[in-house]
Amino acid sequence: MADLTSNFVGIKSPNPFWLASAPPTDKAYNVERAFEAGWGGVVWKTLGEAGPPVVNVNGPRYGAIWGADRRLLGLNNIELITDRDLEINLKEITEVKKRWPDRAMVVSLMVPCEEEPWKQIIHRVAETGADGVELNFGCPHGMSERGMGAAVGQVPEYIQMVTEWCKTYGELPVIVKLTPNVTDVRYPARAAKAGGADAVSLINTINSIVSIDLDKMAPEPTIDGKGSHGGYCGPAVKPIALHMVADIARDQETAGIPISGIGGITTWRDAAEYIALGCGNVQVCTAAMTYGFKIVEEMISGLEAWMDEQGHATIEDFRGMAAPNVTDWQYLNLNYVTKAQIDQDKCISCGRCHIACEDTSHQAITNIVDGKRHFEVIDEECVGCNLCVNVCPVEDCITMVEMAEGTDPRTKREIDPDYANWTTHPNNPSVMPEAAE
Repeated sequence: MADLTSNFVGIKSPNPFWLASAPPTDKAYNVERAFEAGWGGVVWKTLGEAGPPVVNVNGPRYGAIWGADRRLLGLNNIELITDRDLEINLKEITEVKKRWPDRAMVVSLMVPCEEEPWKQIIHRVAETGADGVELNFGCPHGMSERGMGAAVGQVPEYIQMVTEWCKTYGELPVIVKLTPNVTDVRYPARAAKAGGADAVSLINTINSIVSIDLDKMAPEPTIDGKGSHGGYCGPAVKPIALHMVADIARDQETAGIPISGIGGITTWRDAAEYIALGCGNVQVCTAAMTYGFKIVEEMISGLEAWMDEQGHATIEDFRGMAAPNVTDWQYLNLNYVTKAQIDQDKCISCGRCHIACEDTSHQAITNIVDGKRHFEVIDEECVGCNLCVNVCPVEDCITMVEMAEGTDPRTKREIDPDYANWTTHPNNPSVMPEAAE
């Protein structure tokens, strides 16, 4: 059976599934229940000390986006970092780590952007026996208005400066948690690496207002008639997170820096995708808050089964394998051609493929053949966009079939190989040196 043991920047855990810094890791009771369920590690909910007291709202803290079946797709929160006393948190961290020495215990930190508070809290955390610290440079609400969280994470110079303080005054591994609320996540990651960070984790939550209560005329969640932007997470943010992870994994200036993947991880497959892009472990929050701690059992068994099937003995066997296949659009092979094909035995004649293609795409799917309702692809018109595959309610009813290389099904003519290789075509004004070579 596959070995899921993880060794992330020297922090060992029985599996790569950690709970992210969030309400599920706010106290010893939760964390121990998580360890009993099988989680490999936790990042303790963000601690702070200096600065104004942290007081959370005593009303709704979450807003949600649901699918048609009421399944939770996205969660918005306006909760701040821990409002529990620092001494209580440190005491509980010490006790839990002693009782669970084989589990990863990382502590999330956020204090004002001043050297002394960081020096003090790093020392305090080290005394607990924790395995590492995570610098919360991502929280987009509440704390950012106080000059912390994303307010630091959006300024690379601040990231480097604080990271250097933490490396100077402590010996624990330092993981820098990055905000997605930036134009290009590579710059914060480069700053973290320049500051000596042992790893980066991403993504933190995305600035958001998920809905407006049209009766109260205020954002949800609503507190006494008012609402605020919050942090968005859950399955809906996974595509954004994967993109940012890939950007860091591919960037020459951050190449090799360990990455902890966060964002919408709900199944073993989600975790495998992050690892395939280069992540050494993954952090989970929304899935645990939605389904409970025991969801990790399915994640563990699913990943083990898939790895056994693929012949991967450890996660290192496939970590990063997908990263080289992430490229810029200009490097895609224009000689590669596919077209849609409908399995008539599976087709339920709902017509969604026809309507989508007829109204919004390329009029490449019939709806009437010989006077009867029938849906079939017109090869000459199909551009292989796969919209029909995505709107079809029947799995594998419509598939994309690869054609002979270089053949355009719309014109039955050969594609000009020079234009197919647009990266080196003389008319391309942005030919990159490495592409020309």
